[in-house]
Amino acid sequence: MKILYLNPKAQLGGAERSLLDVMTAVRVIRPDWELSLIAGEDGPLIAASREIGVAARAIEYPRELAQFGDSAIANAPSGAMRSAKFVAGFGRAGIAALTHVPALRAAIRSERPDIVHSNGFKAHIMAAWAAPKSTPVIWHVRDYVGQRPAMSRLLAMHAHRCAVAVTNSRSVAEDLRAACPGIRKTVPIHNGIDLETFNPAGATADLDEIAGMTRQKNSVVRVGLLATMAQWKGHETFIRAIAMIPREVAVRGYVIGGSVYSTRGSEASLVQLRRVADGLALNGNLGFTGFVNDPAAAIRALDIVVHASTRPEPFGRVIAESMACGKAVIVAAAGGALEIVTPRQDAIAIAPGDAAALAASIRELACAAPLRAQLGAAARKSAEHRFDRVRMARELIPIYEELNRTRN
Repeated sequence: MKILYLNPKAQLGGAERSLLDVMTAVRVIRPDWELSLIAGEDGPLIAASREIGVAARAIEYPRELAQFGDSAIANAPSGAMRSAKFVAGFGRAGIAALTHVPALRAAIRSERPDIVHSNGFKAHIMAAWAAPKSTPVIWHVRDYVGQRPAMSRLLAMHAHRCAVAVTNSRSVAEDLRAACPGIRKTVPIHNGIDLETFNPAGATADLDEIAGMTRQKNSVVRVGLLATMAQWKGHETFIRAIAMIPREVAVRGYVIGGSVYSTRGSEASLVQLRRVADGLALNGNLGFTGFVNDPAAAIRALDIVVHASTRPEPFGRVIAESMACGKAVIVAAAGGALEIVTPRQDAIAIAPGDAAALAASIRELACAAPLRAQLGAAARKSAEHRFDRVRMARELIPIYEELNRTRN
């Protein structure tokens, strides 16, 4: 069988790393299948795909298409000006998308795939427009559609072109069915991760050096938030929570991550976050590392990992990775994140956006090393059971095979 994957981006954000996990696991179970990837830009995803034996290339999106996203209207100040800018940007992006279709259509025809598997909202629409009508299309939906004013309408209009929508959680599947009632079939499949890379043993990053912080002479509990700079990932909630920890509790916080995506208006400003931190009494106990190439090493350097998203999380990849590394994890319990942890058994759960509750949970764990160890050990066992990439592929491969049988 020949499967062609489409992805809008080529930077290694969570969606791209999850796609790499899909392709890696499928190759393990079906080494005779031919896998290929077309991305909407050049970047690390291309090289990483080739390293696992997937033929990969870029057919670059026009700039107006690459930079446009619903997050621009969700995160911008309200009012008529915001709506006018969004409508204008949407129009320019639509024109740009139409100019992109002929090249993508020609590339897909030259590949002659049995199945097109798109990963990302823009890729879903491009697949609907460019894939041959006889070729089944799978949409891999990793985010909530109902929160996207334009994309929800576009996906609903093109739902007939989607043979199966694979989602990364039951929560996302429910949202997709509500936003796109014409969708034929949804199959929730939790993400898999590389349990050998994300494990308790291995290299440990020097977060103080990366963040340019002075080294602590005394022992300190290291607490970190790893996330893209998406505005809803709770960076400010985390910073304010660190500021609430009493000084006698030796805690040092780290904001780990940097700008990944080019979509206008989608990411928090690192400058603004630094200003928030500067206005609080943190006494040099908060550092910003920027983007890190080895997230597993960064996780292993921490005693506590914080997930602080302020709105429901579609899945929570960093939660799974941190659990696999045997860390005590504090989770903003909403959406797909609720499906992958058992509160007080393998993670601590708090309400999203509650800085005081987050501070209290950090303090509890910082003062209780045995509890951290207990949660971390249970988290690793849960990860081995829930997040194995082979498990994910075994759930996905029958979908490919059924679509191929139906097609033939």
